[in-house]
Parts: sequence; structure tokens; C-alpha cells
Amino acid sequence: MDQTEQLLKELSETHGIPGYEAEIRSVVRRRLQGAGTIDQDRVGSLVCSSGDSGPRVMLAAHMDEIGFMVKHITEEGFLKFLPLGGWWDQVLLGQRVVVKSHRGDLPGVLGAKPPHVLSQDERKKLVEVKDMYIDIGVTSKAQAEEAGARLGDPVVPDAPFQSILSNEVYMGKAFDDRVGVALMIEAMHYFSSIYHPNILYGVGTVMEEVGLRGAKTSAGMVNPDAAIILEVDICGDVPGIKAEESSIKLGGGPALVLLEARMIPNLRFRDLAIETARELDIPLQFSAGLGGSTDGGQIHLHGIGVPTIVLGVPARHIHSHVGYIRRDDYDRALRLIVALVERLDGGTIDSFTS
Repeated sequence: MDQTEQLLKELSETHGIPGYEAEIRSVVRRRLQGAGTIDQDRVGSLVCSSGDSGPRVMLAAHMDEIGFMVKHITEEGFLKFLPLGGWWDQVLLGQRVVVKSHRGDLPGVLGAKPPHVLSQDERKKLVEVKDMYIDIGVTSKAQAEEAGARLGDPVVPDAPFQSILSNEVYMGKAFDDRVGVALMIEAMHYFSSIYHPNILYGVGTVMEEVGLRGAKTSAGMVNPDAAIILEVDICGDVPGIKAEESSIKLGGGPALVLLEARMIPNLRFRDLAIETARELDIPLQFSAGLGGSTDGGQIHLHGIGVPTIVLGVPARHIHSHVGYIRRDDYDRALRLIVALVERLDGGTIDSFTS
């Protein structure tokens, strides 16, 4: 296992849902040591800076993952919960979770009424989150509380990181957006000892999955002149997705976003990314959709505006317990990010809006 794989494994397996990012923030802070000066805003986003002069370039990736929060404990000891982030109810039942209690991690499973006691009509219906519960193996509310369960406890998916297919494919949880965080960390370390014509800011944002909140506060702290959002992108190479809905494929190279729900990327910056990928013979895929947004939706509106693009690593099954990425897509994305940062001098960034 090389350093990149070790980094992705640690980031994937570390916990941190929106508003409860302390654990993942601690890991990211440690991983950024030596890459620059590290600071933090008042909602918890980390900012690592490197360089003394030039335009301010922001590499942003969100640290939070989707998860749940305990909202009620029944008399029988079952935990009712609220989703934090965009879950689709159909991917939840029967999945393992970890309740992060003040007395330690409590393993649990997401449950609902078993099929044996459902009517024929009930079997045809999708079970909604409001009808689910988390079973931590107790038989009463008193036992649940004695084990450490409390209202407000964060709950995270339980899914170990695995390297498969001769280390070409990785599977694990929270690739959205721990993959982007890994890219940010590796780029910051690369430029810690290499000249770059800008002041570079690597930012791990918080609470992206509940409204791009850390993007707003960290942009206020950095005041960027240009921004690259580091993300995953939704693969369309699975059954049921038409090419016009998503043509992104595992192994097809990094993806450049042409349109998202809250941002139209800066066109000249977008073209620079396309030209740079072509010069380096990096295959580049393109995505466009209105079904979601990234931290760019906030950052590009900071101050009088920030030229912003979004680069993503293709990923299958995001916003579920386990996803897939390919290592070659990740490596190509990192090469493209490095090459773009090397080109972002004052004249280039001025040309984006002149």
C-alpha cells in the first residue's frame, strides 16, 4: 500500500458528518502538517496556505460525509434518526452504522418491519426514513442510555476501505468528498517545496452536504482570486442511466463540470483546464446537471466574484454506504490540478474576467 492509498484509506474510514467534523478535521490537520501554515475558521473549516506573493488560489474540498443524527430513543431502546445530507431511502435498510456516543462507538444496524409481517400492499411500498430505526442490540431505553446513546449523537455508515482488482479500484465510504480532500492534501504537499506563481490555499470545508456552509465562511477567510473545487463526479456507467443523463465512466479520467445547480463555471478558466489536459494527454470527461451543487456554488459568489471550476474523480454509488473509484482517475486528476496551479499567475487569472 503506497502513501496515496494509505491516505485515501484513512480519510475514507475516518468519521465526520455535517456539523460533527472534529474527528476528520483532526486527521486532515495532521496530514497537512509541513504543507503550509494551518488556520481554521469559526465553523470548523481548515485553511492551509503556502506561498508569499501572487494571486490567491483556493483548492477547496469538503470534509463532511452524509450521515444521521439520533432524534429519539423509544421505550424499547431503538434509535429514531434524521438524515444529515442527501440520502435515498432505498439504500438504507439492513446497513451497518456506528453511533458516535460520548461513551464510545456503538455498532448498529438500520432496521424496519421484517417482510414476514408486512401485508402485500406494504411490501410494494418504499420504506421511508421516518419508519426506520437503528438497533444497537438493547431491549430498553434505559439500556440504550446506559450504553451511551443520547439525543443528538451523530451516526455514520460502517464500511471499511478495500483495494480490489490488483489495486486498480478502491471501494469504501465517504469518497464524497474524502477523495477531494486527499487531492487537496497531496497538492499542498507538492507545492510546499515547488515554486508556484500564487499564494495557494488548501481548504477542507465543513457542512457542504447541508448547504455549502463552510464554503461561505472559508471563502471569507481566504478571499480567493480563483478557486478549484475538488470533488467526485457521478458515474453514468451503471445500468439504468442514459448517456445523456451522465456519460462519466470509471477509468475515463477526471471530470470537468460544465454546469451545476448553483454555478456556471468561469468559461475561460474552464477552457484553460481543457487545454491543459489536452497538452498533458490527460483524458478529460465532462458533466452537466442540475441535480446538485458543490462548494463552488458559494465560493464563486464571494465578494465581487471568484472565477471557479469544479474537477471531479468519477465515483460509483455516491451517497450510499459504499462507493467505487479508480486509482488511475485519481492520479490523472492530481496531475491536472498541479498543472493548473502552476499556470495560475496574475496575468492568467486576470484574463478570466478581462
